[in-house]
Amino acid sequence: MGIPAIGHLLIAAHFWFGCYYDWNFVKIPVEIADLGDNLLNTHKLKFLTYWDALLQSVFFTICFLNDIFGTNDENPKTKPVIRKIKDVMLPVLAFPLSMFVGLTFWGLYAVNRELVFPKLIDQFFPTWLNHLMHTNIMIFTLMETLLSYRKYPSRKVGLSIFVLFMLSYLVWILYLHSYTNKWVYPVLNVLSFPFRIVFFLSNFGFAVVVYVLGEKINNLRWGKRAVSVSGKTRKQKKN
Repeated sequence: MGIPAIGHLLIAAHFWFGCYYDWNFVKIPVEIADLGDNLLNTHKLKFLTYWDALLQSVFFTICFLNDIFGTNDENPKTKPVIRKIKDVMLPVLAFPLSMFVGLTFWGLYAVNRELVFPKLIDQFFPTWLNHLMHTNIMIFTLMETLLSYRKYPSRKVGLSIFVLFMLSYLVWILYLHSYTNKWVYPVLNVLSFPFRIVFFLSNFGFAVVVYVLGEKINNLRWGKRAVSVSGKTRKQKKN
């Protein structure tokens, strides 16, 4: 089954358009949200949401290319490179990052939206774009997980790559703060240093949770066929 090629193309196009629109047309005045753009000119690349939107754009483009030039067979005799990239990219980055971004955003939004997306920004950031960046990312990656078969890599490898990706983003925002003395997210402004440490550690813990969640959903959907390499290894040791 799976999402058809035209579906992958439309999903990819809508993410690419969202990135294009956000980059070129969403201009938030400094007096509304001063994030230090005038010092490092990082524009949207300071936000994990934008990193994720770009990642989803690339991932669903790869899905489309695999539909055209690769294969969607469950166990092909030989896997084209494009299919190998697709099968690794979804579990290792696309699914866990989309769930992390979406769930943390809407979670903080529900508690106190001023900590993550101040109401004053609404007049500059369209509602449809907000949902594209923070809701659609979860919907479409979950659909891909449920409709397309794949085997997860070993948890050690997959989780290491995802945590390394998240760590690189943490280093990035700390670097930006060191030069601008401004935090990318309002929530970090209201936290003292010890609570920032707790906040960062909690987010890394949650990142691990969403990665394992994706693995569990995949295994429940596809049964024994989708048991990860690490799961096979554990079974072999028991025998």
